[in-house]
Amino acid sequence: MFRVTAALLMALFSLSALAAPKAELWPRWEQHAPMSKVALDHGAWDAFLGKYNQAGDDGINRIAYGKVAKADHQALKDYLQRLQSAPISKFSRAQQYAYWVNLYNAVTIDVVLDHYPVSSILKIDISPGFFSRGPWDKKLLKIEGESLSLNDIEHRILRPIWKDPRTHYALNCASLGCPNLQHRAYASAQLEKMLDEGARAFINHERGAMVVADELRASSIYEWFKADFGGDDAGVIAHLKQYAEPELKAKLQGVTEIDSDQYDWSLNDAP
Repeated sequence: MFRVTAALLMALFSLSALAAPKAELWPRWEQHAPMSKVALDHGAWDAFLGKYNQAGDDGINRIAYGKVAKADHQALKDYLQRLQSAPISKFSRAQQYAYWVNLYNAVTIDVVLDHYPVSSILKIDISPGFFSRGPWDKKLLKIEGESLSLNDIEHRILRPIWKDPRTHYALNCASLGCPNLQHRAYASAQLEKMLDEGARAFINHERGAMVVADELRASSIYEWFKADFGGDDAGVIAHLKQYAEPELKAKLQGVTEIDSDQYDWSLNDAP
């Protein structure tokens, strides 16, 4: 009986850990200043990415965690402190979007660096709750008096306020299966360009979508967050076609369903 119970607990643990939260708006963060011209400085994050984000021959960007100097890690923490002190509710929507994306990605890298070496972000078990896994539910930030987690940023702010499926290509969870962390910080004036670049890069890489013998193998992102891509396989496929290069687009023409999905949780660590 104990063996069955233990196996069941492990199965529930695994399912709970990887289940995708629904997009549920936190109304407090809808406040913004449409006419604001004030810009946030993301130069420190830009410099960090330029120094440690490395493009691989396989099309996957990796962070050289093991080479990050203490001074640069501290500079990253100082940048995060500055972001937390910003009155983000008084900024424009475009500035806010870049803020939340850069904040999410920078915090993720900071958490990995705090626990490095580690083979996967799933092994950073700092979230509260018996069935929790990874760092996503830990309240790591305090902004305008509110304690926030990474899941708060993604599922209670970015997804429900902007309702843009390309957000999934902007956020990086420090894993090989995740869309690439771009080589520069997100900037309000370049959001559309950067979001489209992220979508095309991921969808046209084999970890995003691949058709073999008329069968579509797609990233698990499209399964976990299907609601953001139209709600069914047809919606996902239509989204893929929108950003697919000619070769992939041609292969998708006869595809009507997703046959399998994949995701690699190994750390995006540079050799």
